[in-house]
Amino acid sequence: MGDDDNDRYRAPALDKGLDILELLAGVDGGLTQAEIAKQLQRSPNEFYRMLDRLVKRGYVNRLDGDRFALTLKLFGLAQQHAPVRRLVSFAVTPMRELAEQSRQANQLVVFDRGHAVVIAQQEAPGYWGISLRVGSHLSLFDTGSGHVLLAFRPAEERDRMIEENAGTGDHAPLTPELLARFEQIGSRGYEMMPSAQTAGVINLSAPILDPDARAIAALTIPYITLINSPTAPDISSTILLLVETARKLSKLAGVGFKRD
Repeated sequence: MGDDDNDRYRAPALDKGLDILELLAGVDGGLTQAEIAKQLQRSPNEFYRMLDRLVKRGYVNRLDGDRFALTLKLFGLAQQHAPVRRLVSFAVTPMRELAEQSRQANQLVVFDRGHAVVIAQQEAPGYWGISLRVGSHLSLFDTGSGHVLLAFRPAEERDRMIEENAGTGDHAPLTPELLARFEQIGSRGYEMMPSAQTAGVINLSAPILDPDARAIAALTIPYITLINSPTAPDISSTILLLVETARKLSKLAGVGFKRD
């Protein structure tokens, strides 16, 4: 098709909105309406209504009154698309094997519009285990899954996740203690913490990573001590099983690990 044919079906308003989203995706800290207009070589008045609609629909945040930045809504929409479904399909067998080997339940969790969300769940093979329903929303700040999803993200992306989380009622300040915790998780490769929701449960969580070492998901075991199962792996052995399964899932998902 020639240029005339391409122009025949132009939708100027849609083009304008997409121009804004693509521009904001490539900058840090957001832009003012005037800066957006200057970079897109148009009048600032052309963008007022479009920015207002993008803010109301949740694709753009208004920062400090006059700056605009992308939210993670587009990322959340992408999570509902085929890559996440493929990840779940890849995860079924490794998660079942992990449950059988560890004698513990496990779940797969992703970040979606301000929350950590369970997208797959594997029951424990015995009588006892902690299960979470698929679709459950988890805290970013006091769960192993949330900590891993934040710890294995660049600082700028982590800030955006926390900013998007602010409107969910789960918001917490990013304290020096929490940042130190993220450093510790990144260094050892997994999170291990007492559950803030259920007594006697230890959250074990490891990342599923993309080639840039960013967590695309967290694989989590809510570990409980099985007194009536003396042959069940102890917590140290369970961590090794968890980390190895997370590595396997990274490779099965086609993302692998970043190599030096």
